[in-house]
Amino acid sequence: MSEKPKLAMYWGAACGGCEISVLNIHEHILTVDEIFDIAFFPCIADFKVHHVESYDDGYIDVCLFNGAIRNSENEEMAHLLRKKSKVLVAFGSCAYEGCIPALSNLTSKEATFNTVYGENASLDNPDGIVPLTEVDVAEGTLTLPEFYHTVKSLDQVVDVDYYLPGCPPESHQIWAVLQVVVAGLLEGAPLPPAGSVVGVTNVAVCEECDRVKNEKNIEKFYRPYQIIPDPEQCLLEQGIVCMGLATNGGCGALCPQVGMGCRGCYGPLPGVEDQGAKMLSAVASVIGAGEVGMEEAELEEKIQAVVDTIADPAGTFYRFSMAHSMLQRAKVNGSNGKGEA
Repeated sequence: MSEKPKLAMYWGAACGGCEISVLNIHEHILTVDEIFDIAFFPCIADFKVHHVESYDDGYIDVCLFNGAIRNSENEEMAHLLRKKSKVLVAFGSCAYEGCIPALSNLTSKEATFNTVYGENASLDNPDGIVPLTEVDVAEGTLTLPEFYHTVKSLDQVVDVDYYLPGCPPESHQIWAVLQVVVAGLLEGAPLPPAGSVVGVTNVAVCEECDRVKNEKNIEKFYRPYQIIPDPEQCLLEQGIVCMGLATNGGCGALCPQVGMGCRGCYGPLPGVEDQGAKMLSAVASVIGAGEVGMEEAELEEKIQAVVDTIADPAGTFYRFSMAHSMLQRAKVNGSNGKGEA
């Protein structure tokens, strides 16, 4: 049996971009192949769950687990890969913070099914049939994973050794992290402390952005298609929501460089418990509305008018962090889906 370290990658509730980002390390992928044996990577090779189940505990040296925990299969694989892996990495924003899948925490499982299988204009489903976990047919019983009411991040299900954020993580950061892990496995070099967020700079994206920043006094917010931004000026100062103030750097400010506000995919800065709340606080401090001496009711009305120009505040400020936020999910009809008020 080969003595090379074993590498695994699993795809939970995610879009597939994280797998592509691994291939995007370009010629370094050949070095990965030289250093590692692939123990599990269903996206690129024909692996089955029973292969993983047959491994000794700790057989896999490093597992890159991408995707949120949306259903029972995701959770079962999280427990299995945790058991079989020495190092488990929450790889990408979905595993790290829940990301786009966790925005469904703003509604319920039932409402999601109704939208997808009932009200969808492209469907012909007059009987309102929805997926079931078990269905008996002539050939036997067909099963599907249980679709959960609440989407969770990986560390809300199992212990995680490291977090590598990004939607997807940037290729140079992936390679840097793999180098650190390889050095630890093969050369005994010290690994980062358990629980570390790796591949980040620990300074705000704004620090990586070379746009000119002045005093912010925002009277209206715009969606990207509504304005052609000045290529030199800070986007937030122009009324384009940019999460760079509240987001950990490491991406090189790629989105602001091309006129798109930072969406927040690299997660919160160190010491920030709730990235969305941090950004809401920042936005509140730069709204320019009203005048000195104005009546409080009129001032509130003008401030609200500015706030109302932010499209989908929850989806904007918690696009990547809903599952990891203090909110975690919205209460629906007075319940959080666990039988609790």
